[in-house]
Amino acid sequence: SLIATKVASIGGAKEIVPLLISLGKYVLTVLLALGVHALLVITAIYYFFTRKNPYVYIGKVKEALITAFATASSSATLPVTLKEVVGSGVKKTVAEFTLPLGATINMDGTALYEAVAVIFIAESYGIDLTFTNYLIIFLTATLAAVGAAGIPEAGLVTMVLVLQSVGIPVEGIGIILAVDWFLDRCRTAVNVLGDTIGAAIISERLKEE
Repeated sequence: SLIATKVASIGGAKEIVPLLISLGKYVLTVLLALGVHALLVITAIYYFFTRKNPYVYIGKVKEALITAFATASSSATLPVTLKEVVGSGVKKTVAEFTLPLGATINMDGTALYEAVAVIFIAESYGIDLTFTNYLIIFLTATLAAVGAAGIPEAGLVTMVLVLQSVGIPVEGIGIILAVDWFLDRCRTAVNVLGDTIGAAIISERLKEE
């Protein structure tokens, strides 16, 4: 398999256990990063603009987040997201404009994931990254995520651009395939959360005018 080939390329069977341990740390790192972004950063932005409890709002759109996790697709989740967001009190016209747009270009969870994944792949190959490399990774991951379709595993496709931008072997994607099915669901839920928060903020600001 592709994963076995990658294991062999970075050291063979003797490296399997260390690689599995590293993969476990990688998963935890991605989950921690997504968690901080979703529960602290995005919620802080929501509170700053609305002065409302963000966690109460998240509770109102939880069905959309659950659906996003289940389908790993922000596009497939869109009907549920629209229903939940409008039901939470967001203006329907705002929701109908911002949510489809967000499902297409707002991939904050994907951008965060790609940056962490590329750094992990570089470490797996023993590649030392410079400060400039890190800047390129973060910038390219952000731009690549915007071009990612709202479908399952789309982040892996755009990750190729990020890897190539700093000269990391594209084949390294094979190292993370075994766990990407789960992380894909997590980052999709964060993407959808960002969409709902954006719609709520715009709706709230329009009410004040």
